[in-house]
Amino acid sequence: MAAEIVNPRSDSETGSESEQDGAEPLTSLDSFDPAFALHRGGKMAVKATVPVRDKDDLSLAYTPGVAKVCSAIAEQPELVHDYTWKSSVVAVVTDGTAVLGLGDIGAEASLPVMEGKAILFKQFGGVDAVPLALSCTDVDEIVETVVRLAPSFGGINLEDISAPRCFEVERKLQERLDIPVFHDDQHGTAVVTLAALRNAARLSGRALSELRAVISGAGAAGVAIAKMLVEAGIGDVALADRKGVVSRDRGDLTPIKAEVASFTNKAGLSGSLEAALEGADVFIGVSGGTVSEAAVASMAEGAFVFAMANPNPEVHPEVAHKYAAVVATGRSDFPNQINNVLAFPGIFAGALQVRASRITEGMKLAAAEALASVVGDDLAADYVIPSPFDERVAPAVTAAVAAAARAEGVARR
Repeated sequence: MAAEIVNPRSDSETGSESEQDGAEPLTSLDSFDPAFALHRGGKMAVKATVPVRDKDDLSLAYTPGVAKVCSAIAEQPELVHDYTWKSSVVAVVTDGTAVLGLGDIGAEASLPVMEGKAILFKQFGGVDAVPLALSCTDVDEIVETVVRLAPSFGGINLEDISAPRCFEVERKLQERLDIPVFHDDQHGTAVVTLAALRNAARLSGRALSELRAVISGAGAAGVAIAKMLVEAGIGDVALADRKGVVSRDRGDLTPIKAEVASFTNKAGLSGSLEAALEGADVFIGVSGGTVSEAAVASMAEGAFVFAMANPNPEVHPEVAHKYAAVVATGRSDFPNQINNVLAFPGIFAGALQVRASRITEGMKLAAAEALASVVGDDLAADYVIPSPFDERVAPAVTAAVAAAARAEGVARR
């Protein structure tokens, strides 16, 4: 039976209505905190998209009618995309090891976030998504589990898996599957960051090739942002971890950081993050640390500060605005929110639309360019990236990703 994942409650539903239909009364947690009240019973349900009103409907939706469809798919496997929900549903997979700012809280505790991700897929991209929280953290166990589940899905969205394991999980899954595999913590963040940076550069009359950027944080997001900025033609970019700038002369680098060092930091910087910021054009924070006001003041005139840690930005916007021409954060209560929801729904919608076998670098770059273009002539210092509620966002990203998939030869329709 075809089905769609939906939010089971409308905005008008209340706790009293839940009590009337037999649900438990609100707990003390619910009464003191609206977040608990909203999450009570979960944020999702399954809703049929076909009627089952009588025996004729039943015989078509289930046996014996369903047997004809099963037999046809057995003979022509590609028909699964036309006669099941596979071509429009994504698995949201986590092991609960890097959940938001909470860290390694485990599979069950991660479920509220995964449910939230699933309803964002539906709300902003029209894509059904199913949260799958796995009770294993070994790379190969995660990979084997997802490979065995993959026949039910058109794409795999990896979520909140800690670095550096997340890189290996994504790589191994994409090698073994012929459907898109996308780690949103890496690539969604990178796409939106690049889109905002393109517009900040356009506002200042500069090209990306003229900018030197410094990224605080060499985890999943930082590495992905660095790779995407290099692909997009940034002048130079350096990453900094807890020990300072990631450079070729450091002997303590992980394989991932060593790889990053091979194509970043053309200036040959070493030492602290704050030293690297002197004269830099762009600061990008994905670390959760704190950057001093003196370091921000040492940046180049007309600099951009993207302090994206939540809930506490690496540089508070009030401080950043003293020195920077454009300021962005990861928070919704300040202008220019760098929010992954601007990217992943449209990226998956575009990939699924053309039945792409993977999500390529070209597709991600196209998504960033499309997202930046939505701002158009309304570009301003406090508007370099659109709102997630701008209805133009998902269609623009979807179309760009689908076109790029066709151009790169990974589309199958």
